[in-house]
Order: sequence, then structure tokens, then C-alpha cells
Amino acid sequence: MLDHNRLRIAIQKSGRLSNETSKLLKSCGLKVNLKQQRLISFVKNMPIDILRVRDDDIPGLIMEGVVDLGIIGKNVLEEEVLNRLSKGYNAKYIILRKLDFGLCRLSIAIPINKDYLGLNSLQNTCIATSYPNLLKKYLDQYNIKFKSCMLNGSVELAPRVGLSDAICDLVSTGATLEANGIKEVEVIYNSQACLVQRYDKISIFKQTIINKLLKRIKGVIQAKVSKYITLHISSKKLKQVFTLLPYIHSPTILPLIGETEKVSLHIVCNEILFWERIEKLKLLGASSILVLPIEKIME
Repeated sequence: MLDHNRLRIAIQKSGRLSNETSKLLKSCGLKVNLKQQRLISFVKNMPIDILRVRDDDIPGLIMEGVVDLGIIGKNVLEEEVLNRLSKGYNAKYIILRKLDFGLCRLSIAIPINKDYLGLNSLQNTCIATSYPNLLKKYLDQYNIKFKSCMLNGSVELAPRVGLSDAICDLVSTGATLEANGIKEVEVIYNSQACLVQRYDKISIFKQTIINKLLKRIKGVIQAKVSKYITLHISSKKLKQVFTLLPYIHSPTILPLIGETEKVSLHIVCNEILFWERIEKLKLLGASSILVLPIEKIME
């Protein structure tokens, strides 16, 4: 029996977002054993319960107030919103923040040997998809009439077996499409994982936990794209260094023993540091350049 005083978070049991979601929760310091066969896991060090469910069940659990938070792809969320609105059901939610994984796009694709002359090429065709509502919303804007063929898996096989003329499916790299003799012709929706909260009122106790969790998530995500850099440089060249290294907080500048012009610079850079930028630092006279990864950032 779940304790209503504990924060409930729904995550994908298996699939595209599952591993990255588990990594995020653990990086945020949640001590939880997410075993494959266990559908409910209890966080040991915080009053949080993790529900592991099918990804397309998560939006409904949020909108019905069964869970407080959910981590879900925007494509799945929007598809369920359109489905519920068409039936007159509640479809309210709050996106707390977009996450840095699960980036993909929902695209229309056709057999590679077919010509594509724009959206009119899709007029009166049959399109296989797992996202009929998003597809209809997009094509309705252009008055494209089509027949939707609902498939929940292996959508890319539909044209090859004569089930459809085209498909509408998620694309990350496009390798799966290419392997099945299909080419991407229209992007209809860009998606990524996001943290979603139920819309109705939530207790102050649970909101405090959510706020703490949000700060930790922000710190984990910021750390992924940040580096801690130390180097020795002439104090006269600092302005040029700051142009090369955009920083999050004010850098630390320390004197060097036995040096009158050079200083030691400590800086947290919020951009990926490419070799070209390091080489430009060397040209400015920088030495003892040290670039370190950051595990977490708390502001």
C-alpha cells in the first residue's frame, strides 16, 4: 500500500528513456534499487516512491493525480493530451523542466525509391503510425486527407509488407529508417524527455521535496556541460581568456609564488572546451592548463 505522504514519481519501466531516467535519479542522490521485475520501488533516503510503468501510461497517471511527477517524452505526453481532449477528459499538467536526454523527432518517411514533392504527395495515402493524433493535427493544418494505420511496433516494416504508403515514427539518427529502405521527408514534432507535475494542488511537504529535487536535477544537468579549468596566465591577458571561456560564476584569481605578472585562474566554464579553444589559450601564453569534469553543481 502506497503512503500518500510520500512523493510519487512515474518513470518508464523499459524502453528509450528508462536507463537515462534511472541514471538521473541516482545522480540526484536517490538511494533506490530499480530492479527489472519490481514495479514499485521505495527511495531509502527521501520520502519518494518510484512507479515503473509503460511510457504511454505515465501521462494519464499524472493527469488523474495518481502520481505527483512523471518523466516522459514530450511526444507521448502531447499524443495523450490530444487523445484525452478528443474524449472530453482532463488533460492538464505542468512541465517543470525539459531534460537533456531522449532527444528525437517524430517524422514522416516514405520508401527510398519513391519521389517526394512536398506534403501534397501524401494526399489520400495510408500512413502507419503509433501517433495518430499528432499526425492528424499536423496534416490537418495543410488539408491533407489520409488514412491512418495504427501500429505499436515495427512501424518501419509497414510499407515493405504493403500495409501502408508511408510511416510516421520517432527518429533519432535515421539509421533504422535507412536499414529498412525508408527516407525521412517531413519532421512534424521535436521531442525530448521532460519532468512533469500534476496540475491540481499539492501539499507544502511534497512541494518542498519537488523543489529540492529540481535543484539537484539542475545541478546534474549543468555539470554535464561544464568543466572546471585551472591555468596560469598573464594578468594582462585575463579579458581575452574570459572571451574564450564563458563562465557560470565569477572566476577565482590567485597569485603565484615567485611570479609578478602571472596569476592562477580557476574557472567553471559552461561550454564544451574543444581542442581549438585550448590551443588559442596556449597562443595567449597560458600554461599548466588543467580541464576537469564536474559531477554536480549547486548554486
